[in-house]
Amino acid sequence: MKITRVEKREVASFLPLPFFTSSVPAGFPSPADDYIESSLDLNEYLIKHPSSTYFARASGDSMVERGIMDKALLIVDRAIEPRQGQVVIAAINGELTCKILDIQNKQLLAANPSYAPVRITEDSELLLEGVVIHVINTLCGP
Repeated sequence: MKITRVEKREVASFLPLPFFTSSVPAGFPSPADDYIESSLDLNEYLIKHPSSTYFARASGDSMVERGIMDKALLIVDRAIEPRQGQVVIAAINGELTCKILDIQNKQLLAANPSYAPVRITEDSELLLEGVVIHVINTLCGP
C-alpha cells in the first residue's frame, strides 16, 4: 500500500456540523429522532494533536483487513509513540507505506494475506512517520 500526502487546502478551522446524539439503528429510523441536539466539529472529534497530525491517502489493498481501502483518507498523528500492533505510516528505505508495526519480529505486516511481511534488518532505513488514528473510506462515489 503506497501513501501520498493530501494537499493542504483552505479549510475552516471550526466547522460545526449537525449531530444527532441518538444512535443510528441499522434498521428503520425512529420518528422521535428527527431533531438535532447539538453540533459536532470533526476537527475536534478526530484530531487530538493538531500540530502533529496530517492526512494521507492510501493506495492499494494491502490493509483491507484493517478497514483501510484503496483511496482511504488516513488521519495520522506523529505525537503518538508507535507500539506493537498499531497501524503506522513508515518510510522504509525511502518509500512510504502503511503497515502494522511488529516490533517483536522486526517487521511491518500487511493486513491482507496476499502480501508478505516487510523485514526490518540492520541495513534497513526505517523512519516511523506516525500512527494512523482514523480511517475514512468513501462508500459511494459522487
